[in-house]
Amino acid sequence: MSDKPALSRRHLLRLGGAASTAAVVSPWLGEGAALAATPQLPRRTLGKTGQKIPILLLGGGAGFDRKFDPKIAQALRHGLDYIDAARAYAGGTCESSAANTLERLQALDKVWITSKSEAHDPAGLERNVDTSLGELRRKSIDLYFLHGLDDPSPLDDKELWKSVERLKKAGKIKYFGFSCHDGTVAELLQKAAGLPLIDAVMFRYNFRQYGDQKLNLAIDAAHKANVGLIAMKTQGSEAGIEDAWKKFEKTGKWTKHQAVLKAVWADPRITAAVSHMDSLEKLQQNIAAALDDQKLGTQDWAALERYARATRSDACDGCGHVCGAALAAPVDVATTLRCVMYHDVYGDRQKALRVFGQLPEQQRKLAGIDFSPANRACPHGVDVAAHMRRASEILV
Repeated sequence: MSDKPALSRRHLLRLGGAASTAAVVSPWLGEGAALAATPQLPRRTLGKTGQKIPILLLGGGAGFDRKFDPKIAQALRHGLDYIDAARAYAGGTCESSAANTLERLQALDKVWITSKSEAHDPAGLERNVDTSLGELRRKSIDLYFLHGLDDPSPLDDKELWKSVERLKKAGKIKYFGFSCHDGTVAELLQKAAGLPLIDAVMFRYNFRQYGDQKLNLAIDAAHKANVGLIAMKTQGSEAGIEDAWKKFEKTGKWTKHQAVLKAVWADPRITAAVSHMDSLEKLQQNIAAALDDQKLGTQDWAALERYARATRSDACDGCGHVCGAALAAPVDVATTLRCVMYHDVYGDRQKALRVFGQLPEQQRKLAGIDFSPANRACPHGVDVAAHMRRASEILV
């Protein structure tokens, strides 16, 4: 923990009103003393990069205000100087919006920025890096990922690695890796452990998976190879119609959202967690959890386990190759259920429609399909048929 002044527990857990834009911005416009007195987030070393980053990272999936986003300024005040961006986020506006705020804060080159390419071929990768550099108004991107990798085959392309080496030699990217959140996470982490040019991996990891032996062996292998590990999708949000998280039994110390982050940080193999924070309140809650060094107690862990059991059949693990193989139609079950989650849990209809609309037309035809075989195939008892009926109602 930082030796700088700590926030009071009341402020940490009850989170007083959001700071005004003026108050948030001022330390980055010359009031150094105010910034120096602000508690700073703990930091950990990101694998073979050797760089220390905050344990909480600002996710850009929801996008940022196009002119000025106070969340970025508030994050910087507490040492949350890592923005996780991507070419595809917020309809392609994420990078330029972040740059607009950072430029106003005179912090354009003082923040770690990760960006990502949905193109996994060498030419597409290099093209997207150049585009991202232009949008971000920077000469270099700190970490660049192949985005949403679900198939390890691109990592066997020798031309891809030549592109990565060219980009690093030119100074366009400093470090390289990939992100993954579907059913092949364990396989991809094992693959990363044997690839010297993979500096870091961002992968889906939450409290429902702590006992998964295959995943834990893969995390161990990547950690032993000094691959930097960043957790995402830590909230384990469900695709269910109800707000299932409300079933979580509070212990009086942490909200469910804070508890699951602290559970991830309790794993010494994980450097940081990237979080979807689309409001100042959520940002402050997450910063509060990171700043307070009190660990989860026995009751907290027990409550998380009860919550995991109670909601297990509502949570898709992204292993669409399992339930999809049982269907007569080429439906992408995992992506479709993720879109339902974006709509019902995040309340982000636009993102749900955008991601679903990117699927091939044949995969978006849900009407008239018997999904009962997918129900039987799901290892976690997810009612795929019910969620697909929901998808056909909302993803239109």
